[in-house]
Amino acid sequence: MISLQKQMIATLLALFLTGIASAQNLPPATSKATTGIQEFTTDGCSLFPDRAPGGTPDWCDCCVQHDVAYWRGGTEEERLQADIALRECVQNKSGSPQLAQMMYNGVRVGGDAALNTTFRWGYGWSYGRGYRALSAEEQQQATQAMVRYLKQHTALQCPSQASGLPALFSKSEKNEYGK
Repeated sequence: MISLQKQMIATLLALFLTGIASAQNLPPATSKATTGIQEFTTDGCSLFPDRAPGGTPDWCDCCVQHDVAYWRGGTEEERLQADIALRECVQNKSGSPQLAQMMYNGVRVGGDAALNTTFRWGYGWSYGRGYRALSAEEQQQATQAMVRYLKQHTALQCPSQASGLPALFSKSEKNEYGK
């Protein structure tokens, strides 16, 4: 008999592959401005479930942190580090190295800066920025945009949890933006 973990991995793999196939039908990413960074947005775990069937375990906060890095963009090394952090977080939350590796493989393939999608590396910037370190001015723009986001939203939170479930950061925890 197939274990619950294997069934979950098979289900998630099927959902992930369906998501990759449907990504071909997504509209291209658009920029609201030709210069500067767009306001931060997150869709949780792009084209992948935010949590296991039944809601536990939940790894969406891993994806939101990953979205912050992807929105901000930067170098190829920064992207690699963001993807590794996602894999480690998902493994810690889910207890499944296979699930964590599957998500890691998905973001390594689907998150390339060259892809004109809404979830590519550097999606906060106009398409075509590619992989390069943020200048001091760009770092300031990104920090200011995140501070504006946190003033409006009070916390980084999975979109599916915004209806009242706990936020990513409790009052005792702080992120790099002081929230």
